Amino acid sequence: MRQPRSWLISAAMDDIVKQAMAKWPNVPDCYGWLGLSARGNWYMRDDRTQAAGEFASGGEQAKGSLLQHEKLIEFIARNYMPDAQGLWYFQNGPQRVYVELEATPYIWRVNSDFSVTAHTGVPAQVQACLVDEHGHVYLVTELGFGLVHTQDVLQVAEAVQAGVWEPQACESLNLSAHYAFVTSPKSLQK
Repeated sequence: MRQPRSWLISAAMDDIVKQAMAKWPNVPDCYGWLGLSARGNWYMRDDRTQAAGEFASGGEQAKGSLLQHEKLIEFIARNYMPDAQGLWYFQNGPQRVYVELEATPYIWRVNSDFSVTAHTGVPAQVQACLVDEHGHVYLVTELGFGLVHTQDVLQVAEAVQAGVWEPQACESLNLSAHYAFVTSPKSLQK
């Protein structure tokens, strides 16, 4: 039996979502139907797309349909959070829609003044900067852990050169365990 959802309800969560959760507390969770790319884009994944492979496989056929509806993307962002096991989900009314992550739970955008914003639109304060063996850059913030968007690596280099951040080496294989996130909640259901 899963834990009651009330202990994880976010203050930013939409009131309509909180009301739906109270009205229908036993709606089954959804796995595999929503993905977050390494560039911070949301993808809907139907049965055919899911059959084409894992979301993080890098295959375009396995990604699904890029979400472009601005209000839907904003709704997902406001209701996106982790559960106690590090599985990230979107609370869609009374249903948890677990998210397949191509890389990390957050994708960071770095501004010219070195401030950062999550793919969800929420600003954050950088606590640490990491670089893995492939040259991918990650940031640790008070919100959590995430990959820097590829278009913003130049700003990271400028922040390092200016002495704002000091990158630390890390190994990509250890990141999900160390920062307690699961890239494929669906794979745990098999």
